[in-house]
Amino acid sequence: MSAFRSSRRKPGRPKETDSTDLRDRILDAAELEFADHGYNGARMRDIAARAGVNLALIGYYNGSKGALFEEVVRRKGARIAAARHANLDALLARTPSPRLREIVRAYLQPQWDMKESGPPGAAFVRLQARLHAEPEARALRLRREIYDPAAKRYIAVLAVALPHLSLEEVSLRMAFLVGTYLFMLNDLGRVGDLSDGQITALGKDALLDHLQRFLSAGLRAE
Repeated sequence: MSAFRSSRRKPGRPKETDSTDLRDRILDAAELEFADHGYNGARMRDIAARAGVNLALIGYYNGSKGALFEEVVRRKGARIAAARHANLDALLARTPSPRLREIVRAYLQPQWDMKESGPPGAAFVRLQARLHAEPEARALRLRREIYDPAAKRYIAVLAVALPHLSLEEVSLRMAFLVGTYLFMLNDLGRVGDLSDGQITALGKDALLDHLQRFLSAGLRAE
């Protein structure tokens, strides 16, 4: 009898074959909701409605709103961080002394790839910008956990490429780099405003080329 009872699904519990699709659907819906409204503005009921599931199912998979938010951020944030590590590994395998612009490009590229991967990727980029703008303890912890290991590797490589700068100065300029690319990823309308409408759109590669040149020059400045 005990073996029979342990094999039965609890009421409302999804079948194992459905669990992956449901979990991804919930995470996709939560990603959009958090991107649109931020952590504080997002509501679990609205996430459930977007996902087309009942509220209890979100609780079954993710527990609290905070746990759901962290899983959403880690899911794609980890992909960006892993791509940055892989890009740097490939660069260093090719040459022990990569050019500054190559290092900058290797760091930036995963963000642009994510944004151009479709609506979910673009939503995550919006969410990521919110994460970097919020000083709330959870956001700070997630940023440090997900992004800092890769960023610190790049700082070490940049310090070698910029021997005229102290490590502290390189670290500060890396922070400037992060702030700049996040702004440009999420507020391209300002380019049109500041150019009096002469620049209304920049393709992915064109924008990345401009940013790569600008940030490389800023990192190198005396």
